[in-house]
Amino acid sequence: MSIILAFTSAMLFGLATPISKTLLGGITPFQLAGLLYLGASIGLLPRVVSNKGHEKVLGMGSANKLRLIGAIILGGIAGPLALLFGLRLASASSVSMWLNLEMVFTVMLGHFLFDDYLGWLGWVGAAGAISAAALLSWNGGMAGLTAGLLVALACLFWGFDNHFTALIDEISPASNTFFKGLVAGTFNLTVGLIVATYGASLVQTLGALGLGVFSYGLSIVFYIGAAHGLGATRAQIIFASAPFFGVSGSILILGERLSPVQIIAALVLVASLVPLLIDKHLHAHEHRSLEHEHLHRHYEGHHEHSHEGSMLLNFLFHSHPHQHEELNHTHPHLPDIHHRHEHDEDN
Repeated sequence: MSIILAFTSAMLFGLATPISKTLLGGITPFQLAGLLYLGASIGLLPRVVSNKGHEKVLGMGSANKLRLIGAIILGGIAGPLALLFGLRLASASSVSMWLNLEMVFTVMLGHFLFDDYLGWLGWVGAAGAISAAALLSWNGGMAGLTAGLLVALACLFWGFDNHFTALIDEISPASNTFFKGLVAGTFNLTVGLIVATYGASLVQTLGALGLGVFSYGLSIVFYIGAAHGLGATRAQIIFASAPFFGVSGSILILGERLSPVQIIAALVLVASLVPLLIDKHLHAHEHRSLEHEHLHRHYEGHHEHSHEGSMLLNFLFHSHPHQHEELNHTHPHLPDIHHRHEHDEDN
């Protein structure tokens, strides 16, 4: 289920790149970023209200509040702006391919800062993705280099955002995305209206809001659910397929053509995913007692509670607050929301 969520998230976000390119003709980057995130909040509002997410966010611990603030500033404000300014300077297909740098930054930040373990095979895959991105930037000349640096900056911001959101475990993915979209969207749109006259038509405005509902709102919710189950790094590995959806959309929507360099870069990126996906991890570890909320299912070694009122929930993925008792065991695992721990040289 987590893998399906990650691929669906990638498809929704990847298709946003060529569509955003068409919208930038009448909307500034600040204004478009604001509309996209406000659209995400509008789409998730009914779910958040029914789940009382507005009450739960106020009761979060200080650590999760800081993570949410960081996700809003870096992932909701700075990242989209850097991407949209870069999109003004380069083709949508090239920008779509450069977005794989988000995977690289997520991997590196996870390894060095967020206890998201990665073995030597993972580093081989990360090196391949960096090489593919370098090929694309070089192919674009100076404009391509500037655009590439802007997209790389956006990917660095989103790398931090990925780990922050993967570790927030006191509110649902929908609530997380709603508040991120509400604050970031309001800020970006306000700044956009201050620095430039709003010249978009009603159709463009509704188009931007609608795009935000799916390519930002649902996409982020699905990604957070995948990151809770796989860890931010592995979820991002699968999310690395987003640029290929973006390139396909650029060809179909904008009529752009693939260059030989883009084809070579795509092949390098595909090959880079293989060592990342086969990276193994096994050792004895300890789980401390805690209470949190995230997407999960039962009978997989960590969620043994039952739902007497609805037996179906015992077999399907669902989200609600639940308690974990202290546990020591050994099993193959990923750095999901339960397995962010330090490793010594033998593990």
